[in-house]
Amino acid sequence: MAKKPSLGRQKIAISKIPKKNHLQVTFSKRRSGLFKKASELCTLCGVDIGIIVFSPASKVFSFGHPEVEFIIERFLAQDPAPPDSGECRLIEAHRNANLRDLNGILTQVLEELEAERKRGEALDEMRRESQRQCWWEAPIDELGLCELEQLGGSMEELKKNVMRWINELMKSENSS
Repeated sequence: MAKKPSLGRQKIAISKIPKKNHLQVTFSKRRSGLFKKASELCTLCGVDIGIIVFSPASKVFSFGHPEVEFIIERFLAQDPAPPDSGECRLIEAHRNANLRDLNGILTQVLEELEAERKRGEALDEMRRESQRQCWWEAPIDELGLCELEQLGGSMEELKKNVMRWINELMKSENSS
């Protein structure tokens, strides 16, 4: 079972996507990637970050660490340093723990999704292979000339056998 060589990741032109459903799918994937990178930046560098995104369908999505509202208030107040209270550190530690848990769950779900996708591809390949082996079960309009001639000959032979069987049954019934 030889696998087709893939073209790998292709560079795409950065321009507005014309198809609405492709646009929504791309937005969802890129949004989750953006939020994941922001989460990683928070975890690795200990920074506060806020992102607000409006979807093509005008829905609002946001990501904030520690909170979007806190980041916006801090930005509007031009306050360079957050208050360093024990309560803020406790909230941040709790959120970091939740974030790690959620990232772990997300990673596990993505791995399961990839495994199911590969399983689906393997099942599709098995189905295609099975159809190649049982060509006579394929729709007639998908058969080639050679297969159609072979199918026609087989059907003629079947017709002869059925007629012979009918004649034998009629003879045995007439004689009894």
